[in-house]
Amino acid sequence: MAEEQNGAAANAEAPQVQFAMQRIYLKDLSFETPMGAEVFKKQWKPQVNQELNTSTAKIDEDLYEVALTLTITVKLEEETAFLVEVKQAGLFAIKGLEGQQLAQALNTACPQILFPYAREVVDNVVTKGSFPALMLPPINFDALFAAALNQAQQQAEAAKEEQTEA
Repeated sequence: MAEEQNGAAANAEAPQVQFAMQRIYLKDLSFETPMGAEVFKKQWKPQVNQELNTSTAKIDEDLYEVALTLTITVKLEEETAFLVEVKQAGLFAIKGLEGQQLAQALNTACPQILFPYAREVVDNVVTKGSFPALMLPPINFDALFAAALNQAQQQAEAAKEEQTEA
């Protein structure tokens, strides 16, 4: 009985984790066709380059804005056929997470929610630009976050070794 009360007291003291999506919105959109009509005269053998970035901003005590920026550049030979940049953003209420757990939620869970919306905007804009549909493959944000942490740790260790050698 005493063990049950101690367990209940420990649970009452632990902060409750809350994660809620408040709003998803298109923050910025750009579409360019630098070649103009000339692009439609060329044989369609595109080279697709995709860049991905995320940014976070604390809006209020437990409210964060996460923005996922996708930049897609499609080239025919050396010329840019089109370039599309989408900044898909969301407001997320996150409570009970701190440090590494908060960073992981902001850099993995939030972008994972935003990505399908950004992918749909890219596909929609590209087809409205009279180009073939461009369905982007899914992205493993957990793996990207782990790789970024690993790279940061290696850089910190390398910097520490340089200081000890000097």
